[in-house]
Amino acid sequence: MIKLNSSKYYSWTSRQGMPNNHNGNIPKDNWLLDWEKEAIILYAKNHSGEGYRRLTYMMLDENIVAASPSAVYRILKYYGLLNKWNLTKRSSKGRGFEQPSGTHRHWHVDIKYVNYKGTFLFLISVIDGYSRFIVHHELRQNMQEFDVELTIQKALEKFPGNSPRIISDNGSQFISKDFAMYLKFAGLQHIKTSIAYPQSNGKIERYHRTIQEECLKKSSMINLDDARKQIAEYIEFYNTKRLHSSLYYLTPDDYLKGTVKEKLEARENKLQQARNNRINTRKAV
Repeated sequence: MIKLNSSKYYSWTSRQGMPNNHNGNIPKDNWLLDWEKEAIILYAKNHSGEGYRRLTYMMLDENIVAASPSAVYRILKYYGLLNKWNLTKRSSKGRGFEQPSGTHRHWHVDIKYVNYKGTFLFLISVIDGYSRFIVHHELRQNMQEFDVELTIQKALEKFPGNSPRIISDNGSQFISKDFAMYLKFAGLQHIKTSIAYPQSNGKIERYHRTIQEECLKKSSMINLDDARKQIAEYIEFYNTKRLHSSLYYLTPDDYLKGTVKEKLEARENKLQQARNNRINTRKAV
């Protein structure tokens, strides 16, 4: 009687009880539910400074919301919560470096100055090039050859039976005869990076930037023991809790222990279950 096409009739029937949005996007069954959007917004506000990808996998691992990075990006962008942190241009120099194929093949060593009561302490760290795991660190009052040798030796004692390549810059501690003799005695090969190009030791340089921004800038160190305690606690967090953007947003500990495949499969299962729950929820309405 009203000359309504059957397709239009059934379209209206399928949308019964839903708001009538003219020329609007019809929600798909697997779109995020309202409670999931609210949870994403709240979590982002409570973890300001994190990028949307890291937030995605943090929420996934903590069973807050199982969503894709693109979905989280859209929600955060719509509500103005995106953290635009990655604004640095990348250089193409040094991309020919052969990456290690497993743990304890390359150890990067470097020294970072730490401001302490008007003077400096020296954070000497050894990072595994494959897993980005901080193998060992020492907060020292000096940065002589002995301090570097002690740090490497303690790292070797933690993981015996390994003979990694030692990669460092051209600092005076690393080009000295004493250091060369120590490495020869320990049976380790030494690779020095390009002169005046710290990016070629970029893995440990990036770690230094991270610990500066997330720990040292925010810390007030009472004494030397307190400084060592705070840095040790942060490095434990860095190794076992903090999701690393170069490691599929897993932790260095996951790569060190070889649980990468298991963790990625668990995430995929959570995402699939969340999609199924959204579809079933909308069908039940």
